[in-house]
Amino acid sequence: MKHRKDTLRSQALAQRDAMSATERQAISEALSAYAGMLCSEGETVSAFWPIRTEIDPRPLMSALAARGNCLALPVIIEKGVMVFRLFEDSSRLVDMEFGIQGPAATAAIVDPATMLLPLAAFDSRGNRIGYGGGYYDRAIAEMRGRGLKPHLVGLAFDCQQVAGIPASPHDIPMQAILTESGFRALC
Repeated sequence: MKHRKDTLRSQALAQRDAMSATERQAISEALSAYAGMLCSEGETVSAFWPIRTEIDPRPLMSALAARGNCLALPVIIEKGVMVFRLFEDSSRLVDMEFGIQGPAATAAIVDPATMLLPLAAFDSRGNRIGYGGGYYDRAIAEMRGRGLKPHLVGLAFDCQQVAGIPASPHDIPMQAILTESGFRALC
């Protein structure tokens, strides 16, 4: 299964990497039109700071903030443990592991009601392949263990969709995906 996921990840990332920076940015900006479909006003939403050729959620984050949503970003606080810290100002971000940026340790830890997930590949059943660390699956499982049920929405480009992803028991499927084709429920 690991070999199959690694192959799917490599293929989807190659497709994503082949897109021009201009095309990726235009699609990222267009996603802001879907802010009202993702969550209720005032709800806390976690997003992510983009790395490499990922879809850029920052225009969507701006639209969500304009609607009155609180924003959070993921932060790895120790090996294997990720939490979500309140995000208020990009000038206060600090460098973190894996080349990402996130809020400093002084920012409050929050439980997002909606989580916008980065991914390498996804399928029509809501399965996703990330970068292989399992951080999101563990964080979501921990939240569910406390009785929370965050709404899971993947952000990606259409070219990252694959026919099928083998799912392990610990893999948590997304409920929806947002791409340049629009917002769609998956499972």
